[in-house]
Amino acid sequence: MSKPQNLFSDGRYLQPDWPAPASVKAFVTTRSGGVSDGPWRSLNLGLRSGDEADRVVENRALLMHDWALDHIQWLKQVHGADVVQADLECVEAEADACWSDVRGHPCAVLTADCLPVLFCNRTGTHVAAAHAGWRGLAGGVLENAAATFADSPDALMVWLGPAISQPCFEVGPEVREVFLAHDPEAESAFVAGQGDRWFADIYTLARQRLATLGIYDVYGGDYCTVRQEDLFFSYRRDGAKSGRMASVIWLAETDI
Repeated sequence: MSKPQNLFSDGRYLQPDWPAPASVKAFVTTRSGGVSDGPWRSLNLGLRSGDEADRVVENRALLMHDWALDHIQWLKQVHGADVVQADLECVEAEADACWSDVRGHPCAVLTADCLPVLFCNRTGTHVAAAHAGWRGLAGGVLENAAATFADSPDALMVWLGPAISQPCFEVGPEVREVFLAHDPEAESAFVAGQGDRWFADIYTLARQRLATLGIYDVYGGDYCTVRQEDLFFSYRRDGAKSGRMASVIWLAETDI
């Protein structure tokens, strides 16, 4: 895969290529620019990744400094479908998505193969971020994140961040059956592997779930966290000692 063109010049951050309103700001970290060492090298943002906690805290501080942010709403993610409002005090909550309609209160999700999904409305007054592994995706995390908007579905836009690609995402038959039970059209997102194994396209599955809601203005979905090792952490590639990237979205204090 070619290197994305919308990276910062030093390779630390990836910015969504979508026509979001000026008030909406968003980025995804890469694995570069931090202080972590070993398998977590170097901008690991995951406190539960096995990395030294003080290094992760320093990495988070570096991120906030780079973007002039005072705080970020971090989550304790459990591969579920719960959504919380970004807390004004940014107390960590157990959930897999968060939303905000207050300027200056960023929402974040952590990933290392799972799909980060960013939402905003066309008026630039409401944002949300969701962590969508296959369990959360099947459990309705995208539907729940979209439900936090008062807008009609055609007034929303979505960006799909870096995740595992289909050739690298081998799953068992039970995963395919869960999605087909919800929507027979999900069959198109699976390619047969050896024996009873399948290769799942998490980007297609997300687009299908969004389309069912009436959300068709969807961007992104063209990365692979497993194959693009120079850019991204990957749990499937690196195992339990993988770091985590952060996908962050917020409403800026001004629309400039």
